[in-house]
Amino acid sequence: MSVEGKAKEAAGYVKEELHEHGKSPESQKKAQEGRDLRNEGRVEDGKLPKTTKPGTGH
Repeated sequence: MSVEGKAKEAAGYVKEELHEHGKSPESQKKAQEGRDLRNEGRVEDGKLPKTTKPGTGH
């Protein structure tokens, strides 16, 4: 596992959590950017990207 992959996953998680409940298009866009960053970090570390609906706890 790479430090960079872990950092991307953590940063993406934080960005997603901060913006996922916002109703504005800008907030939803930032939440999606967080998901994308999180999945990029997961792939770098050899994990599968998260594909479940956000907020389901899986």
